[in-house]
Amino acid sequence: MSGDRRREREALVDRLTDRRDLSAATERAMRAVPRHAFVPADRQAGAYDDTPLPIGEGQTISAPHMVAIMTDLLEAEEGDRVLEVGTGCGYHAAVTAEVVGAGNVYSVEYHDSLARQARETLRKAGYGDVSVRAGDGREGWPAHAPYDRAYFTCAAPDFPEAVVEQVRAGGLVLAPIGERTQTLVRARKREDGGLDRERHGGVRFVPLQ
Repeated sequence: MSGDRRREREALVDRLTDRRDLSAATERAMRAVPRHAFVPADRQAGAYDDTPLPIGEGQTISAPHMVAIMTDLLEAEEGDRVLEVGTGCGYHAAVTAEVVGAGNVYSVEYHDSLARQARETLRKAGYGDVSVRAGDGREGWPAHAPYDRAYFTCAAPDFPEAVVEQVRAGGLVLAPIGERTQTLVRARKREDGGLDRERHGGVRFVPLQ
């Protein structure tokens, strides 16, 4: 990690809060996590720009405003158990960990190389209790179910059935849904297993693999 870069991080979050009414928990999390620790060395100059950046394997670290929006929409609280599909570099998992506690975050990454790297980066950044495994995100991580919340950092045609099953009744699932055209969708799981959906605008994410 090349220095603290707190001033840059504070300035970024100040810009985000000027544009959007973030919850106190989301704002604290965004201010706490050193985004530059999760950005590749050759992209450090843009670590605190509000833009996605490539991290290898055709994947990206999401733009900070999108991480903040998704963290707000997830409405997680301290102690909630959360499933993340698409670890990438680990940045979004770290933000989630600031809200719920690192030991309550379980993340699945398709690419083994990214999963290994994310584990090490999370450990060095102080989030070593986040659990990361390589695997098919469509299958979720049943060993730690039920989850209070689940979210995707990649676009899926629809919420995978296995992931929905692993979320408790009353829990939330959040994902970019669609292929050529994507919409951020939040769904609350009903007692009968169905989903009550809300649309939260157009987005553009890498596809679920």
